[in-house]
Amino acid sequence: MLKLWRRPLWLVCGLLTVGPGVVIPAAQESIATFRSRINYVSMTAVVRDRQGRSVRSLARDDFRVVDAGQSRSIVDVRSEASAPASIALLIDGSGSMRLGGADAASVRISEAVLRSLDARRDEAALFTFDRRLITLEDFTGDLGAVRRSLRDVESWGSTSLFDAIGGTAGIVATKTENRRAVVVFTDGADNASAYSPDEIAAAASAIDVPVYVFAVGASYGETVHVDAPLAELARLTGGAFYRAHDALSEASAIRALVDELRHQYVLSFESAELHGWHAVEVTTRDRTLRVRTRRYYHAAPSE
Repeated sequence: MLKLWRRPLWLVCGLLTVGPGVVIPAAQESIATFRSRINYVSMTAVVRDRQGRSVRSLARDDFRVVDAGQSRSIVDVRSEASAPASIALLIDGSGSMRLGGADAASVRISEAVLRSLDARRDEAALFTFDRRLITLEDFTGDLGAVRRSLRDVESWGSTSLFDAIGGTAGIVATKTENRRAVVVFTDGADNASAYSPDEIAAAASAIDVPVYVFAVGASYGETVHVDAPLAELARLTGGAFYRAHDALSEASAIRALVDELRHQYVLSFESAELHGWHAVEVTTRDRTLRVRTRRYYHAAPSE
């Protein structure tokens, strides 16, 4: 059944400011923080070498977690290659998506992502948006149903891109046991969002939902710089930004995304004693390796 969300569900509970221009949600139930005598934080990470290849053989002692200059004790590191995946596809429904083949490219890439999933364990959902977030297919293991619903995506009117990303991330955040991600397809236009890219980036980062953005359509081309708001949003959440404006860039971006979804690490570490929002950096003992993960976590008071 088609569902319409007027506002991002997880932003209506209120906002907390953690720095200039950075706002994150006050809703505690969506945050990946575990409470006990010692609080632990769970964080997904992708590790690549200098050639951009996934590194799959790291152990706990290979990682370092630094919070405001202080090292945090890592209690566990798991490789999630065989864990179930929950992937939300979010396709821009603005009228400009009809230009330069952006709408067709979104469908082609979505189909490739769905083919990479395993229906025996994985699930996917399909959302689109104009000024509203619209559910075309709720999370299901019937990947064929999601694929068929791609035909229902239409391009029209104005768009609240950043609000839609925030709302979708909040829905995906409930999939706490799975590898998870929001995969966004857009031509980059936003003319109706109530929230800024910085606000959405910080919020999605704090609840550990990586956002992967595909900039689609021939008209997108080389006009977007790597420091554009969408690229920064993806970076802060531990996701990635891909340009997919021709067949070659499409194929390369699909390979990179599928590789990342299959080769994630999950780190668990002791949180800071001071409760509230914390910026965190994850590195490896081998400084030639690049680690991508979210940039914030929430430390809850110890019981």
